[in-house]
Amino acid sequence: MVSQSGALSGCNRQPNHWHLAMRPREDAALGRLMRWVGVTHVRRHQEHYHRRGAGHLYQGRYKGFPVAEDDYFLTLCRYVEANPVRAKLVERADQWRWSGFWRRLNGRHDLPLSEWPIGRPRNWTTLVNGGLGPDELKTVRQCVARGRPLGTEAWIEETASRLGLAFTLRGPGRPRKAVENQ
Repeated sequence: MVSQSGALSGCNRQPNHWHLAMRPREDAALGRLMRWVGVTHVRRHQEHYHRRGAGHLYQGRYKGFPVAEDDYFLTLCRYVEANPVRAKLVERADQWRWSGFWRRLNGRHDLPLSEWPIGRPRNWTTLVNGGLGPDELKTVRQCVARGRPLGTEAWIEETASRLGLAFTLRGPGRPRKAVENQ
């Protein structure tokens, strides 16, 4: 499962969103966690900047979608870990000190980061810094935007059916009515 949330930013070159790749233990856990993080962070931010009750900090609700635990998971993690490079905050993803990627590379274990369901390739840093190809980037962004599962077509169909996400497989808008042949 991935979660993305957008935050308003007052100046250029400041991060305006964050990504998390998470595996909730129960269905409602992700929503509860994101609500807690959002409310706690907003309150602390507004208190720190003496803007108590000043309105929204985040632009919208978090977005999440299921991800197959195979190469699609690695694609998603490359997307998440390369985000600071796409945002032009750093030249290489391993330079972004506020990421789990940097923390793992530098032996910082002060965050409760879980083991991944599959191992990272030996050339993981090179893969992350190489970014995603245009098709991979388009696919992941479509999943973020629509809440569409990420995986093989068969896995996507089964997962969408099981989780009630069939609407994420269609294009936006109301489905067209079938025209009867006369």
